[in-house]
Amino acid sequence: MCFTEVTAQVEYKIITSVESIVPNGIGRSRLISSVDERDYKDFTSEQTTEESKRNKSDRGDLRVKNYEETKLLNFYNVAGIRFQNIASNDAVVSSKINTMTEEGWELAFVSSAVESDAGTNDGQGIFITRYIFKRNK
Repeated sequence: MCFTEVTAQVEYKIITSVESIVPNGIGRSRLISSVDERDYKDFTSEQTTEESKRNKSDRGDLRVKNYEETKLLNFYNVAGIRFQNIASNDAVVSSKINTMTEEGWELAFVSSAVESDAGTNDGQGIFITRYIFKRNK
């Protein structure tokens, strides 16, 4: 039997927006895009019922130090929710999407989530969105 190596015909890129939903506007909001690439295989170990070795990948090797960080505005300011900030963030994210489209990327998937403990003294929270793009190689 002969095996032929197959190379991917499509590549993917993920852009993440993190928008603060911390009251009083004290959070940080950003649009993040990695410049560096990583091969997940370098940081993966296989766990089986017969063998269970701890993954000894070096966190320093995994950490990406080259990335684009675009400032976004927080959803809240001292007066409460700030709709102008949301519209401003939409304009910046749209600009990023349009630029990537011009570079041959196609927006394939969008995934969003909210994280907040919502307890009595809840002072934390983020709204995170991952934009997954693809393009032909």
